[in-house]
Amino acid sequence: MCGDHEHGHQDGHDHGHQPVDWREHGIKIIPGNALDPNTAQTPGMNRATAINHARAGAEKIWAGTVTIHANAKTGAHHHGDLESIIYVVKGKARMRWGENLEFVAEAGPGDFIFVPPFVPHQEINASRDETLECVLVRSGQEPVVVNLDIEPVEKPEEVLWKDPIHR
Repeated sequence: MCGDHEHGHQDGHDHGHQPVDWREHGIKIIPGNALDPNTAQTPGMNRATAINHARAGAEKIWAGTVTIHANAKTGAHHHGDLESIIYVVKGKARMRWGENLEFVAEAGPGDFIFVPPFVPHQEINASRDETLECVLVRSGQEPVVVNLDIEPVEKPEEVLWKDPIHR
């Protein structure tokens, strides 16, 4: 199976019978200590891009890390038609969602959070003294955020949490 590309195009892609430079157009490894912090920063958190078009050639997704200081909260918002996945590495995340942010759930290390398109939500670092560390993946690279005029059940205070698209 490893040699399929040498004898045909079983992958279903028409490479135009031109050899593909797999070194340039293949797998990319982005070391954890080489993430790009040159993205908009907000007091109370640190962001870094791992995967986007410029760094890895990604066309349909964005991925990076978000470190959120203790007690940080967002205002109510949604991300248009984007899907988001948040993986909690360390700390405790509290998510509120719904028309009035009436639903609530918490996630800890090893948990995945899926945020569907157009869902009104608020992200909260549930700890008053521990940093929340997450990996964030989005289904697109456009910075879509729609701030909503919903009175948050947990008002943003002390530190406002903004991820790369909450500028």
